[in-house]
Amino acid sequence: MGAAGSSALAGLGLPALRLPAQSRPGWLGVAALGLAAVALGAVAWRRARPRRRRQLQQVGTVAKLWIYPVKSCKGVPVSAAECTAMGLRSGHMRDRFWLVIKEDGHMVTARQEPRLVLVSISYEKNSLIFSAPGMDQLVLPSRPPSTNTLHDCRIFGVDIQGRDCGDEVAQWFTNFLKTEALRLVQFDTKLKGRTSDKLFPVSVQNYQVAYPDCSPLMIISEASLGDLNTRLEKKIKMEQFRPNIVVRGCEAYEEVSASRKH
Repeated sequence: MGAAGSSALAGLGLPALRLPAQSRPGWLGVAALGLAAVALGAVAWRRARPRRRRQLQQVGTVAKLWIYPVKSCKGVPVSAAECTAMGLRSGHMRDRFWLVIKEDGHMVTARQEPRLVLVSISYEKNSLIFSAPGMDQLVLPSRPPSTNTLHDCRIFGVDIQGRDCGDEVAQWFTNFLKTEALRLVQFDTKLKGRTSDKLFPVSVQNYQVAYPDCSPLMIISEASLGDLNTRLEKKIKMEQFRPNIVVRGCEAYEEVSASRKH
């Protein structure tokens, strides 16, 4: 067998056959040549066979990224973020991983307290910095001590836990909203999230969320907002939808059809 035949067999994971001249019966030589021909043919077929490549098609461009650390408070624009199973993350800042609650554990959002949307948040040196009209800034470490109390919370009738963030920030929110005593809690990935089967009657995918209404990521396109505004007397802004990912360069509502396909 020639060198080409030996290398071909080795490439297929078969041992190379060495046949010293005139030391084996003729039928063995014929068999070896036949095997070499099959091997070479298989290699040639593999090389000649067209490879199926995934065809990538651009359907849009990410225009903006937003993380909303505290449910119902203002978002933080970021230039890059990690897309995790439970939403966007930038450093220790996670999307909707903090929640304002009553002392009995029931959530407090802008649906009950519209002034929550006036709370601005920035992120520096692994800390959240809260600002609001008439209030002094408050700096909150992004991770509360593990010894802080775990609260049983309730979001849209589904139970979930959260770790208390301390008295100072609790008093800050209580003073700003001028309401009953409030607490701020933070979700920890070691805790159990709200599962998709409890959020939708029929769930096509199993996943968990912390404090978002129902999904880890919220996507909207500029074209969809533009189309909606053509039918409204009073125009609305993108921030009112509180999306995580804003896409440009696609048709209106194409982000909805794309999500159904995948």
